[in-house]
Amino acid sequence: MTIRFGTDGWRAVISDTFTFHNLRLVAQAIADMLQEEHPGNALEVVIGYDTRFLSDRYAADVARVMAANRIVTWLTRADTPTPAVSFSVVNKKAAAGIVITASHNAPRYNGLKLKAAYGGSASWEQARKVEVFLERNQANMHGPNQIDFDLAVRQDLIRKFDPAWAYYEHLGSLVDLDIISAGELRVVADPMYGSGRGAFKEILSRTRCHVHEIRGEMNPGFGGIHPEPMARYLKALAAAIQSGHGMVGIATDGDADRVGAMDNKGEYVDAHQIFALVLRYLLEKRGLRGDVVRTVSTTRMVDRLAARHGLTLHETPVGFNHIADFMLKGDVLMGGEESGGMSVRGHVPEGDGILMGLLLLEVIADAGVPLAELVTDLLRDVGPAYYERTDLRLARPVSKQEMVHRLTDSAPAQIGGVAVAQVVTQDGVKYLLADDGWLLIRPSGTEPVLRLYAESPEPRMVKEMLAYGESIARSA
Repeated sequence: MTIRFGTDGWRAVISDTFTFHNLRLVAQAIADMLQEEHPGNALEVVIGYDTRFLSDRYAADVARVMAANRIVTWLTRADTPTPAVSFSVVNKKAAAGIVITASHNAPRYNGLKLKAAYGGSASWEQARKVEVFLERNQANMHGPNQIDFDLAVRQDLIRKFDPAWAYYEHLGSLVDLDIISAGELRVVADPMYGSGRGAFKEILSRTRCHVHEIRGEMNPGFGGIHPEPMARYLKALAAAIQSGHGMVGIATDGDADRVGAMDNKGEYVDAHQIFALVLRYLLEKRGLRGDVVRTVSTTRMVDRLAARHGLTLHETPVGFNHIADFMLKGDVLMGGEESGGMSVRGHVPEGDGILMGLLLLEVIADAGVPLAELVTDLLRDVGPAYYERTDLRLARPVSKQEMVHRLTDSAPAQIGGVAVAQVVTQDGVKYLLADDGWLLIRPSGTEPVLRLYAESPEPRMVKEMLAYGESIARSA
């Protein structure tokens, strides 16, 4: 059986490929990789998990394998946000972190995220080493080392702990809780049944804010939806705001590394707008400076903000691991992606929905006006910017390289009457239009799907660009 790591670990269907047996094999390969990278050293890892079906059991089994390899394991006592685990890796100076989660994927999936010693996703080289050890162990019929859980606890090889307060204290160094408190905000927190549950209530419990949490109970099926903070999955949050439970809504995904929001009218505020609002606040209110990093599928509003302040902007392929590379090497003030993963200087190089939700609350409290007014002002200032994304199924699988060549060779001179000024092939094919709009077509590398992203100063052009993308899909 072949198990492959993506940009942030391994995901599969529960009890199909994601089984206890396969997970133990992966855990052993991770242990082998760590011991090869740190020969003769005493090693520690941090293990956490989300609210999915069997996640706590899976995490305990991974801890057993680590302990059997004489790797001391810090195992969270309860479901924990992925960024809290990542921060704990750095805080405890551990060699790695492992999170049992499938993030925003459908409830039938579970997965494993592997974190490096710096708190971000493991490097491509580390992921490949894990795959090599996995294949080698299977070829040599070398099964995973295992130890009884209670025995490992007695031998101090497994240590249960609560990462919350050290993580919350760290967030308090990045966010001005006094400003948030003075705003006396009424907040609806929607963890979407994920591991971000309780976080906003606990962090803001000693402020003058009122937090009303919805969908915070344990529900491994996530109410039958994808735990992803997109408009189509946030109807419950919109209803809570429209019912008068709060003036702003903050939503986090299944493992709380992504964020979305609702304004005081119950209208969705997407990651592009959150990114731009927070970046503008950091630049113009806090007076901070530094590079800005965004993925190829993220709004150009941040480009305009960076240019206004004379900052360097970096564009990366999709995936927060690419943003993390810049955060580790340079002076990056903020980095983010279209999916809602964002982080700022001083934090681990990891998307953090809880941190970004708090920073958005600080922006609102400081301004003293509703979020809807802030979004309107933002679009007037660095917009307008209308955005949509859609995923289209192809009739047959097509290689990403083949599709990129096809889309580049047949690049149009114009779309919707607006000239195509440039074609970028960093990740998929991106047509940059003369009016500063853009269309990105990203073929999936694992399934016959085209992902279409479009942003334009005019709503009509968003529809025109997506229609063009759909025509490309039909021809494929």
